[in-house]
Amino acid sequence: MAEIEIEKVSINDIDQLQKIGNQTFYETFSSVNSEVNMAKYLNEGFSSEKLTVELCDDNTEFYFATSDGKVIGYLKINFGQSQTELKDENALEIERIYVLKDFHGKNVGKLLYDQAIHTAKQKNAEYIWLGVWEENPRAINFYKKNGFVAFDKHIFKLGDDVQTDIMMRLSLKNHF
Repeated sequence: MAEIEIEKVSINDIDQLQKIGNQTFYETFSSVNSEVNMAKYLNEGFSSEKLTVELCDDNTEFYFATSDGKVIGYLKINFGQSQTELKDENALEIERIYVLKDFHGKNVGKLLYDQAIHTAKQKNAEYIWLGVWEENPRAINFYKKNGFVAFDKHIFKLGDDVQTDIMMRLSLKNHF
């Protein structure tokens, strides 16, 4: 496999971001959610308007993982008031790490995760937190293996389906 590169996403990359966002979310969750709920979420969550606002937010950053010039995954992180829930100035939220199914098990997610750790370090964050769907054991195990611990739960709505996310955090005090 070609070398995987991580690069920061800019407003000029909005079409690629929309494409990878839709594709990876669909690949990950379509088999366990209704078509109607999936379509509603994808139309709202990855609309050009919403992505434009997020890309222009100084407290949100996106990164692509690329191989041979092709986008194969992405990371979305938030800090400060742009965090979806905790809004702690000493924290960084990993909102999304998604990788195309064809590239699962090829270290892509780990490289995007490492970028989040690097950014948290640069911003002097004390901890990283995230929400992961309780029905996603692959992701839960990945985060546990990397030192995250569950601390709470929250509700995530996918269309009209109410789902539970496990909230996990990693203290960075002894991590570096």
